[in-house]
Amino acid sequence: MTTNILRIDASARHEGSITRALSDVVIERLTAQGPVRVDTLDLAKDVPPAVDDAWIGANITAPEERTDAQKQALATSDALVARLKAADVIVIGAPIYNFSIPAPLKAWIDQIARARVTFRYTENGPVGMLEGKRAYLLIGSGGVPVDSPVDFATPYLRHALGFVGVHDVTVFAGDRTMQRPEAREAAIAEIQRSMPRATS
Repeated sequence: MTTNILRIDASARHEGSITRALSDVVIERLTAQGPVRVDTLDLAKDVPPAVDDAWIGANITAPEERTDAQKQALATSDALVARLKAADVIVIGAPIYNFSIPAPLKAWIDQIARARVTFRYTENGPVGMLEGKRAYLLIGSGGVPVDSPVDFATPYLRHALGFVGVHDVTVFAGDRTMQRPEAREAAIAEIQRSMPRATS
């Protein structure tokens, strides 16, 4: 059975990006475990539009009542949600910029977090609708220790994924690279230890 992978690269850098390099390794390990199909979303090239008044108005309108203009306002969101729903595994490479996630990645989250589509409200609170998926977060930073009190990126991404129902989340961090030149290689080694090449 083919595993569908949605790879999301959020780094503004291409050459020298630690998170892109770590994502490469995770994809290689997943590929070694069996056939995969990789759908790549490069947020440095394809930045999702910001949520605006037209988007909100369309989103809160019942689907059967939306005008053509409202359907168009949600077209990008619908496409991004479809790609997310099709994925069995989500691989997100996210550098920490100024203690949080890059703006294009936040825009992507805003586009895919939709009531009645990826989560629903119940009497006990919101419940995610994308159960059964796995996610890998590849976090990079120059100085911020991952999961420290000043890291607002990693816990936010965990929460955002859990909010839409993705609770199986693994984090690999190449952090504090300005102080730890070995951080990249250490993260690669950890991925290789944690992800076997084959399931047999």
